[in-house]
Amino acid sequence: MSLQMPGADGALSATRIHAHLETRWLARELRVLDETDSTNRVVAELAAEGAAANGATVIAEAQRAGRGRHGRAFFSPAGCNLYSSTLLRPQGSAAIAPTAVLAAGLAVAETVARELGARERVSIKWPNDVQIDGLKCCGILMESLPGGAVLGIGVNLNLHREHLPEEFQKRATTLLAACGRQIDRARFAARLYGILENRLDRLVQEHDNGFEALRVQLEGFLQMRGQRVRVNDLENRPQAEGVVLGIGGDGSLRLRDDAGQEQRVLAGDVTLAKEGS
Repeated sequence: MSLQMPGADGALSATRIHAHLETRWLARELRVLDETDSTNRVVAELAAEGAAANGATVIAEAQRAGRGRHGRAFFSPAGCNLYSSTLLRPQGSAAIAPTAVLAAGLAVAETVARELGARERVSIKWPNDVQIDGLKCCGILMESLPGGAVLGIGVNLNLHREHLPEEFQKRATTLLAACGRQIDRARFAARLYGILENRLDRLVQEHDNGFEALRVQLEGFLQMRGQRVRVNDLENRPQAEGVVLGIGGDGSLRLRDDAGQEQRVLAGDVTLAKEGS
């Protein structure tokens, strides 16, 4: 049995979420589980069995083996946060845009900013870490599937910071800690799905230019612009260093290196670097 953490707002259900949902296709097919190992795994399995359509979503109240980027564990206690995975399988010849995971980060940032009522406190650490006051509050993981992908989103909502694992307390936060009140998780999920559907639709409908409008919005949350950063690759080896210029049309991070040349990074972990380091 999972530990029910303090700060829970009552059990989630498809009925509670659908009461607020205004999407056309995202999360209309919705399963809410008490517990699972990983919602991404459940969605991938449903997709392989032909038992899920585009937009089908699985939520779990707790995950035993939640995962983030690069195989890192994602802390997933019961009854207080949002752990959600959605099948993305466009019809026809449309493909999942590599920038879809950036669009997901933007959707989470916008949803968090609306909940806080303070957009200036919310930022995106490229590629898709959503932060409140510089502390991470969300994890996003997109994994490829035959003919599509599964998009996993975990958001820290009604968890007190002191209940985060000790190694996370200095670099992570929750909406409860940030705004000092309980978050209605069903309303939050429904709002997130509505914004996410809109952002993903724009990627598909506007074809090659679909990311441009989203890129401008993303840069509005990119507080590291003008700061010197270091980027390590997936094996934690130095990959690039320079001053952040912005986000490229392909979703890459644009940097100006010490020689004054522009570099573009498509994947990696970004940390702030001191001048001359």
